[in-house]
Amino acid sequence: MAIRKANLTDAPAIARVHVDAWRTTYKNLLPAKFLADLSYEERETKWVKIFSNIAQDNFTYVAEDEIGQIVGFASGGQERTGDRFYQGELYAIYILEKYQRQGLGYRLVSTIATRLMQSDISSMLVWVLADNPASRFYQSLGGQQVNQKQIEIATVQLIEVAYGWTDTRKGII
Repeated sequence: MAIRKANLTDAPAIARVHVDAWRTTYKNLLPAKFLADLSYEERETKWVKIFSNIAQDNFTYVAEDEIGQIVGFASGGQERTGDRFYQGELYAIYILEKYQRQGLGYRLVSTIATRLMQSDISSMLVWVLADNPASRFYQSLGGQQVNQKQIEIATVQLIEVAYGWTDTRKGII
């Protein structure tokens, strides 16, 4: 599996991974109709906007299988809410179900943390749904639960938890 920096031409494949991963990851948390109605085209449009806005200080990396198909991605950048303890943020990480539990998640998170350090940012935060089984993944990487909030997705009230690393050099890479 190869990890590389994503670009605009990757938007359709990232959108497909994004939607498909939502459908498998959140199938027990969100309404089936909401997940079924997710659109590859709408998600692709959002990714094209992200890649087209060169003023944004964020970055995305993709994981490719042995034939070059994108099977996962992670994005990150500066922390978005002004948190005083955490300067960097892992915005999203999604991997197709078939490719999970093979070390790709660690490699993608490590790549984001390394990229943040190139910008002199060694602290990082990630928000994850509390009932998402992947929350244990962040704990295994040394993330500590540092915050939580209630959010609404598809009329469902959910708890979102923040995991943080005060120094990613000691917890991830």
